[in-house]
Amino acid sequence: MCAPPRLGASALSEIVQTERCRGRILRFMHASSFLAAGVGACIGLAAWNAAAQPVATPPDVLMSAVTAEVIAILKRDLAAGRATDVVQVVESRILPLFDFERMTRMAVARNWRLASPEQQAALVAQFRTLLVRTYSSALSGYRDEEIEYKPLRMAPGATDVLVRSAVRRRGAETLTIDYDMEKGEAGWKVYDVTIAGVSLVITYRETFAATVRAGGIDGLVKLLSDRNRANESRPQGADPQTRLAPLLMLYASARR
Repeated sequence: MCAPPRLGASALSEIVQTERCRGRILRFMHASSFLAAGVGACIGLAAWNAAAQPVATPPDVLMSAVTAEVIAILKRDLAAGRATDVVQVVESRILPLFDFERMTRMAVARNWRLASPEQQAALVAQFRTLLVRTYSSALSGYRDEEIEYKPLRMAPGATDVLVRSAVRRRGAETLTIDYDMEKGEAGWKVYDVTIAGVSLVITYRETFAATVRAGGIDGLVKLLSDRNRANESRPQGADPQTRLAPLLMLYASARR
C-alpha cells in the first residue's frame, strides 16, 4: 500500500485557507441564505438618496427610516399584484449608500496596491455589479419579515459606527445583520455588512486572495467579469441556491 504524499507548508496553508473560506460560506447557508432570508441587509439601505441625507441624522435613525419606507413600497406592490422594479431600486436607492471603493479595497486587501489605477477601477466596477445582482435577488425574495434596530452605541462626534439589526422570520431563528458605516462628506456610507456573524468583505477577501495567487490581478478581474456575465442569464427567483450563486461560484473558482 502506497504511503500518502506529504504536503509542504505552502500546500497545507492553502488547504487551511480554503477550508476556512468553505466554513464561512456554510455558515451563510445555515442562516437560510446569504442575503435573501436576511433581506433586511438590502431593505435597510433602500429608498434613500445619499446626497439627500440630513447632516444631523444619526445612522441608526437613517437606517430605520429607510427600512420603513421601502417595506411600505414592497407591501404596496405586493397588494397591487405587481412586481417591484428591484434593479431600479438597487441602482438608484441602495448603491448610493455604499462605499464601493473602500469595500473593494478591503476585500482585495494587500493585493490592492499591486493593481494599477485601471485595474483598481475595473475591480470596483465588477464588484459593484456583483453586489447589484446579489441585492436584487434578495430584494425580490421579500416576504414580510420584521426588522428591528438595536440601540446605537455611538460616542459623541464619532464618524465610524456599527448599526445593529435583527430580522425576525416566521418559523426560523432571528437573523442578525450589522452594518459598518462611516461618515464622510457625502454622509453615512456602508463599507461592510455582517450577516449572522459573518462579514461580507472578509468572506470575499479569502476568495479574492486565492484567485490573485492563481492568476494575478487580471485573473481576479476576469473572474468577476465572467461571474457577472453568467449571473445575467440566471433568473432572480426565490430559490436560495440562486441567491447564493455569486458567493458559491467565487468559492468554487478559488478551489480550482
